[in-house]
Amino acid sequence: MTITPRRIQKQVEILTSELIGFSLCNDQQFPSMTKIGRGKIEIGISGSSGISSLLRNIPYKTQYDEMLSSKTYNIKMIDGALLQLMYRFDKDVIAAHRLGFFPSPYLEEFQNKPNVYLEDEIYADIVMKNIIPFPFRFDYNSDNADNGMTHSASHLTLGQYKNCRIPVTSPLTPSIFIEFVLRNFYNTAFGMYSKKLTKFVETFSETMTSEERSIVYMCIP
Repeated sequence: MTITPRRIQKQVEILTSELIGFSLCNDQQFPSMTKIGRGKIEIGISGSSGISSLLRNIPYKTQYDEMLSSKTYNIKMIDGALLQLMYRFDKDVIAAHRLGFFPSPYLEEFQNKPNVYLEDEIYADIVMKNIIPFPFRFDYNSDNADNGMTHSASHLTLGQYKNCRIPVTSPLTPSIFIEFVLRNFYNTAFGMYSKKLTKFVETFSETMTSEERSIVYMCIP
């Protein structure tokens, strides 16, 4: 099944509504669809003023504060983490995406103390002081398809490190990205939220090169 811009937008809408239903999301901007040129469509964040702050060399707390105040996020999780899901298509073919997870630098992570967030958010900032907020992004850009290991077309960046680009076998759908976030950061012994998400069967085609497969990489199912 071809993954069109409309299907990506619909996935984000459905998954956002489900996170609200799980009480894991306490603010959201639903996805926008904008024509940005002949045959080019962007799935963005409604009302967002852009992601310029992410490109500047500023402290993470300042970056997070700017994203929060400008509402440059699709989903704000109950522990303050921000999720971004942005796509660009060219003639209904995926051209780029930016899928980011930005944990709050002020509150500790949900997985280590879920009852604190579900029952009383006020006390969330006094638990588990050993946690280090650790943002990550899955980026894809078809323009980098010929750059091999120097800049993989689809890659994972950990901690905003400039040259951290762990190759990924293909672009990610919203469903795969949000399932990854829930499984690793929000599932607990008593709440397997990732299993409650709607399952979307469509995936993007693999983009990984044989050269990239010769080093450590991440495989998208």
